[in-house]
Amino acid sequence: MNTKTLSRRRTLIAFAMLVPAALAVRSVRAQAGAGGVQLFKVVSPRDEVVVGADAALLGTGSGPAVERLAAQLAAKGQLTLWQYASHKDASGALVQAPLRQIVVFRNEALRIEPYATPLPIQPLK
Repeated sequence: MNTKTLSRRRTLIAFAMLVPAALAVRSVRAQAGAGGVQLFKVVSPRDEVVVGADAALLGTGSGPAVERLAAQLAAKGQLTLWQYASHKDASGALVQAPLRQIVVFRNEALRIEPYATPLPIQPLK
């Protein structure tokens, strides 16, 4: 193989790796407009849970929403959030809906990451 072919393959592979990441960011941004609630996955040593946070909880700032949520958790030590799960709404359509309120403790959360879903997100109760 010549160097042009290798360079083209590397470029194609790099592009193929970036497309899914760009689509995930796009779907997370689209979720933010759905009732102002953004979904996150909180990973602890025992389990993983999907939670919703609205703009009031995330606060203002120019950083990514996941960083703002992590900063709130670090500053306060614990946050009361709504756990989200997929449910059928009154019309039978599948949606992400608030299930119950939970408390997330700073020392129990190992990781917080954006959670992308193709389902519509219902607003907080």
